[in-house]
Amino acid sequence: MNAYPASVDVAIVGSGPTGATYARILTERAPHATIAMFEVGPTVSQPPGAHVKNIEDAEQRTHAQRRSEGPGAGSATVNSPGAVRSGERRARPGTYLLADGFQADGEDGLPVVAFSSNVGGMAAHWTGACPRPGGSERIGFIPDMDELLDDADRLLGVTTDAFDAAPFTSLVRERLAAVVDEGRDEAARVQRMPLAVHRREDGRLVWSGSDVVLGDVTRSNPGFSLFDESLVTRVLVEDGRAAGVVVRDLSTGDEHEIRARVVVVAADALRTPQVLWASGIRPAALGRMLNDQSQVVYAARLRDVDPPREDQIAASGALSEQSGVSWVPFTDDMPFHGQIMQLDASPVPLADDDPVVPGSIVGLGLFCVKDLQWDDRVEFSDSELDSYGMPAMRVHYRLTDRDHDVLDRARAQIVELARAVGEPIGEHPFTMPLGASLHYQGTTRMGETEDGRSVCGPDSEVWGVSGLFVAGNGVIPTSTACNPTLTSVALAIRGARRIASALAYV
Repeated sequence: MNAYPASVDVAIVGSGPTGATYARILTERAPHATIAMFEVGPTVSQPPGAHVKNIEDAEQRTHAQRRSEGPGAGSATVNSPGAVRSGERRARPGTYLLADGFQADGEDGLPVVAFSSNVGGMAAHWTGACPRPGGSERIGFIPDMDELLDDADRLLGVTTDAFDAAPFTSLVRERLAAVVDEGRDEAARVQRMPLAVHRREDGRLVWSGSDVVLGDVTRSNPGFSLFDESLVTRVLVEDGRAAGVVVRDLSTGDEHEIRARVVVVAADALRTPQVLWASGIRPAALGRMLNDQSQVVYAARLRDVDPPREDQIAASGALSEQSGVSWVPFTDDMPFHGQIMQLDASPVPLADDDPVVPGSIVGLGLFCVKDLQWDDRVEFSDSELDSYGMPAMRVHYRLTDRDHDVLDRARAQIVELARAVGEPIGEHPFTMPLGASLHYQGTTRMGETEDGRSVCGPDSEVWGVSGLFVAGNGVIPTSTACNPTLTSVALAIRGARRIASALAYV
């Protein structure tokens, strides 16, 4: 049973990186403020919100992933691209699929649209990739975006040197650069992938989750409280401004009303608009402009490389990382973003007499921009409920001719990259089922002005509802190919600063 407060200054719905960003910035800039954070899922790692990869015991790590799978717990999961090869509709460990409503008749839909329900959200399971947006990915009406991205790097603990000691990492980048870099600006050339990860003195990698964003400063803040297994069913609105939230304690089923001066909804790109809809907050753009990043993956075996030396074998017998993580940035001329990293094994069987140098199988992934469409959307029912008792979702989603063209170009490009790196494995690349990127955006999109095509303004405050802010990938208004978390955190920093400034005068 949770002991909820009667009132707080700020109520935050969701404990992912952007919800954690609001708590962190408010702690730093308005230390007198009281903050309550509500998460529908359980605490699965320590400190709360930590990445499950940091759990060294494999059995405990699997248990944490299972507990993150909400209504889907117990279902079979599969690591990609296995789901593509098998043709099965399965979630990845730590996530669960939308049970129905993911594909309307005659539409492409998002067959593997997925969620996580746990403290830390999807950041307890993500790859940690934090590239910066470029070209048309950038939001033109945010003048301080670069400074915000710098601060987002700080909160997420982004580094570029965690894999510098990997013996194949420079080789992979050199081979990619030979076919990519010509004619590109320096910032768009092949480079190390910025990652929310650091390496400890003992050599072990530590992946950032919401725990890193919160930091010791927030955890030690006496005015901050985190409540897990707590479902926010609606936002209270009085006289045109947010007044608090209604929370259902999932351990007892009891509902509680918590008053708040400010409410931040940072549930995810599908559940944030769901909470607003359930609250009767229904601007025309809510749930609209939904976009996912279509994803093409392939693999190659590095040629002309030597096996790892004895000093590259960890004490446990596990291999150290060999090829690191490389980044092929998005450009408007090549409208996809590339993430190239080591695979633990070949995605297709190899002959027994065809030995593979450990660490020499490299996975290549290209994420494609989406042609933004008003009718690509998530709708919510006024009569049907989901497994949490919230308005049921139904996704409407189509690929346009332009989307198919970009996908065709990505397939051709990834074959060229695989050949540059080494020997392609398999006859052709895989096209992942829609929804596989987990990078859903646009459903609570930001706008420069209240023109009916956006849900919130440049500070993430919802149009027409003072004191209500939205956060997460859904706020991003542009079509992106790069991983969106860094951008979402940057936008959350801007919103949190706005709240902190207002609270300073209360």
